[in-house]
Amino acid sequence: MCGGAGFIGSNFVRLRVREHGDEVVVLDKLTYAGRRENLHDLDVALVAGGIEEPDKVEQALGDGVDAIVNFAAETHVDRSITQPDAFVRTHALGTYVLLEAARRRGLRYLQVSTDEVYGSIEQGSFTEASPLNPSSPYSATKAGADLLVASYTHTYGLQTLICRGSNNYGPYQYPEKLIPLMILNALRGDPLPVYGDGMQVRNWLYVQDFARGIGDVLTHGTPGETYNVGGPDECANLDVVHRILALTGADESLIEYVTDRPGHDRRYSLGSQKVRALGWRPQVRFDDGLARTVDWYRDNTWWWEPIRSGDYLQYYRRQYGRSLGA
Repeated sequence: MCGGAGFIGSNFVRLRVREHGDEVVVLDKLTYAGRRENLHDLDVALVAGGIEEPDKVEQALGDGVDAIVNFAAETHVDRSITQPDAFVRTHALGTYVLLEAARRRGLRYLQVSTDEVYGSIEQGSFTEASPLNPSSPYSATKAGADLLVASYTHTYGLQTLICRGSNNYGPYQYPEKLIPLMILNALRGDPLPVYGDGMQVRNWLYVQDFARGIGDVLTHGTPGETYNVGGPDECANLDVVHRILALTGADESLIEYVTDRPGHDRRYSLGSQKVRALGWRPQVRFDDGLARTVDWYRDNTWWWEPIRSGDYLQYYRRQYGRSLGA
């Protein structure tokens, strides 16, 4: 599992080890969001390295690996706006290195992607046949990686799959993303920074539901195909913030409107008919999943307290123009 120490990757590893008894090797660069702590309760082999490093990829593959699942990514749109080079390196070069390794060994390959490659949609939902229209360096490099994966099936006959998820949330998500950021700020009494008018709509998917969807695609998907995995509920960012305030008991006066992100997509929505035909169904509705997520962060201060210091404080100050606790 490439990127298996990150948010979605570690939840997928946990599912495969505990429910399926899989033996898993994790390759992860262990940067700010890929953390050993995300695998603290799992007995898995961990190789520290990036997917753009051929020697590390070969070390992780070893003997007996039958599939590569690539979660490895730079994931935050805000960071892609200020540091696009890291996104090009991981998504383009890294995906190429993995595909070449899969081709040499004849392995199945699954690319974990995002709804953001489609861009924004005012009404309805994207399908797998929708054109790609990415609008940030993050989504553009993810779209490029998807096209590279598809080319390896067309050109070399490699057995590849692409799985595009909607906005994930749940345990172990690094607190630069909307939901954990707002939860932790609310728990600590810090202002909750809301971009623009806060009416950007997202299709929310509990991370363990996405992990199950990826597993179904890996097991039952048709090689060469792409599968969308969308959440059961849509909700505007500002509504999410209000729900978090209610769940944490924090005051609505903590909401602070900040300058909107450049090129901020207004609405995402994924249709999931293809993956539903494989038997997948979302099991967690948004209100239930959000309550579980708030409880998890409230109960696991050991996981997030070390994050809210050092580099994170510097990032937060650059991003929002103020310090935590100020």
